[in-house]
Order: sequence, then C-alpha cells, then structure tokens
Amino acid sequence: MTTLTDPARPARPASGARHSNAVAPDREHGRSPGRGFWIAGYVFAVTMAFSTIPTPLYVLYQARDHFGALLVTVIFAAYAVGVMASLFLAGHVSDWLGRRRMIVTALAVNMASGIVFLAWPTVPGLIAGRVISGISIGMLTATATVYLSELHAAARPGQPGRRAEVVATAANLGGLGLGALLAGLLAQYAGHGLQLPFLVSEALMAGGALALAAAPETVARPRPRPRYHPQRVSVPAADRPAFLAAVFATVAAFAVLGLFTSLAPGFIAGTLGDRSHALAGLAAFVVFGAAALAQIALSRAATSRQLSIGLTALILGLAVVTIAVWLPSLTLFLLGGALAGAGAGAAFKGSVSAVIAIAPHARRGETLAGLFLAAYFGIAAPVLGLGLATQFVSAQIALLGFAAVLVAVAAMASRLAAGLGHSGPPPGLTESTPGGGMPWPSPQRGMAGPLLARAASHKQGQPNA
Repeated sequence: MTTLTDPARPARPASGARHSNAVAPDREHGRSPGRGFWIAGYVFAVTMAFSTIPTPLYVLYQARDHFGALLVTVIFAAYAVGVMASLFLAGHVSDWLGRRRMIVTALAVNMASGIVFLAWPTVPGLIAGRVISGISIGMLTATATVYLSELHAAARPGQPGRRAEVVATAANLGGLGLGALLAGLLAQYAGHGLQLPFLVSEALMAGGALALAAAPETVARPRPRPRYHPQRVSVPAADRPAFLAAVFATVAAFAVLGLFTSLAPGFIAGTLGDRSHALAGLAAFVVFGAAALAQIALSRAATSRQLSIGLTALILGLAVVTIAVWLPSLTLFLLGGALAGAGAGAAFKGSVSAVIAIAPHARRGETLAGLFLAAYFGIAAPVLGLGLATQFVSAQIALLGFAAVLVAVAAMASRLAAGLGHSGPPPGLTESTPGGGMPWPSPQRGMAGPLLARAASHKQGQPNA
C-alpha cells in the first residue's frame, strides 16, 4: 500500500539485482527500460484493480445466494489469508528468480482467480477465488515496486526516484480504487454484473502480460541458485516498542481499507438505502484515491508528521462515517471515507518509514515482513468482528463499536510512539532519510515525534541503504 523508495535518490537494487548491466543486453533487443517502466506501472495497476472487482458485487451475490454480512467478511478475509501466505512463501523470490518473471507469474495466478470466479460462482468458489487472488497480490506488490525503481534508475541514471515512488503509489492504491469503480459501473450500466467485470479485467491483465515481453529484466539469475527458504520475520528486541507503535497504526489503517472493500457496499444498499452498484464502487474509489493522494502529498514530510496527520485524519474520518450511518447521510459517508482513507494512507506510509529507520540495514526485509503481516491481520480481523457483530445488533451499533475499537488502536499507537526515547535527536546527530537522502525536518512533539527521535538515535553507526 505504500512505496519504499527514497524520493531523494533512486533505490539501490535488492540482492541479486543489477541496473544498467542487466538492462543493456535487453536494450539491444529493443527492450527499453523507459518503455518498460510504464508497462510495469500499467501491469501493477490492472493486477491490483482485479483484487477489488468483487467489492461492489457482494450485494449481488448476497441477493442471489441469500447470505449475510458475516459471510461477506469471511469471503473478504480469505483474500488476506492468501496474501499473508504468499508474502511468507514467495514475496522475496524475485531477488533471484527475476522481477519480470515473478510479475508474469503473479499475473497468471490472478487470471486463474478470475477463471474461478467465472466458472465457480458459488460461495466455496468465491472463497477459493479470493484466496488465489491474494496469493497473486502477495507475489506482486513488493516485486512491482522494486521493479519500477530499478527500471527508473536504468532509464534515468542519477535522477531522484520520486517518479518511481509516485507511479508505484498510483498503481497500487489507484489500481485498487479503479477496480472497484470499474466493476460498479459495468454492473450498473452494462448488465451481466457477475461476469462482465471479470471478463474485462481478464482482458486488461492479458494485454499487460503480452506487453511485458517488451520490458527488460533487471535481475541476473545467480549461479548456483540460492537455497529456497520462506521469508523470515524478525524484529530486534531493542526496537520492539517502536515497532509495536507502527504495528498499531498499521492495523488501524488497514482496517479502514478493509471496511470499505467488504461491508461498505452493504451499508450503502441497506442502511443508506441506495442500491446503486456504481455508487458502491465509487465509495471504494474515493477511499483508495484519497489514500494515494495523501501518500504522494506527504512523501517529503517528516515521518512524525505523516503519522500525526494520518492518525488524526483516520480518527476524524471514522467519526464522520459513523455519524453518516446514524443520520443517515450518503454525502457525509463519502466525505468521511475520503478523510479516513487519506489518514490510512498517511499513517501507513509513516509506519513503514519508521520501521525502515529503526531496523538494521541487513534485517529490514525481515522487519518489514512483520509489519506487512500486521497489515493484513488488520485488514481481516476487525472486519470479521464487524461482520459478526451485525448478526446480533444493528449495522449502526456494530459500526459504532468498530469505530470505537479502531480509535482505541490508533490512540494506543500514538501513546506508544509518544512514550519512546527522547523528544529530539542527540546533540550533533545529522538527521537524514533511511536512504541517506534529503534531511528530515526536526522531530515534532505530538503523536509520533519521540518515535522518530528514537529512530534517528538508533540509526547512529548503521550503514546507509
């Protein structure tokens, strides 16, 4: 959901990767890294878009098969299970298999998920399709983000990596929003709502798979091939309090996104009384679009400011959404969703930045794996609880409880961050980004200032990225 590139300079290649040396042979065969950059961005976007195609369609499945909100959340949570399994088993394999090869594999897996949705449109098929789609996304996200940064560095040597960061953010979060919007519009105005959105998405992904033939590979396969092992998750003991603060912020952020990609269409149709599939897709688009814009707008801000703004906006947005369901007011619902989405995007970006700052360079991948595990726990568990609550109380009461839990989680993140370390960096410390690029502004007091100060203090003596 966020990019890991340093806006001040191009990201260095991951283990086993190479930039110009790997790209030059492909360039001789007409494979330009500049053209490959935009192909990779397109493929990233359409593959992410597929994962939210079912969002505005859940109400159609509910009407056809007569199941309630709890089963919707179970189907939705199956996606998170697939992502987590894939992150553990395959999220790091592109370092030696190759970026393009891994993305092609992820595309093939996602297209297989579409076939399952089309050929097996019952509840077991929906669950299986969501798990398979999650496996694809777990293979794709980190790989595509790194691939974009490597292609950018090869196409524009020596230039800052902000272009890669912006495109990766737009493709990731923008793709998620566009998938829901596309499915809602097709279901509303073109008919065949349970088939056509998947067919269109399959065609878009097939076109991307063919276009990838013109994109260069950026990783040379090592010889001999490294021994396979699942992704390790590791957090240094001294950094666990700071890591826990980032985890709480991440859980709150992803729970908001999970709400708008699972139960929000049902709330719009049932509680707010508007059964438009296009509107259901628009609601998800607004949330993810706001998250993407917030990440881009705050990409140069201090980590403390990203976290502070993000957690504050998330809490305010949840309050507005809850009020909107109680009134009810569709306008307030969408405004609250945009505010909460922007907060989720900023809070998660700040969490990733904080974890990168405190983690030893050699263990950043392992530490980030733990953060992403928390993210997908957050996207599934709170929403499952909300779905279960709707079996016993009204949607308004259930959402009120959901919002109260998330506010408590966000407050815990703020409290943990505020309780860490010093109020500023030790004397003489020059603050810099984890990649050693543009300087951070001085840590600010408030929600997350001491967290950043402690991260900067811990960085002394560590190698730059």
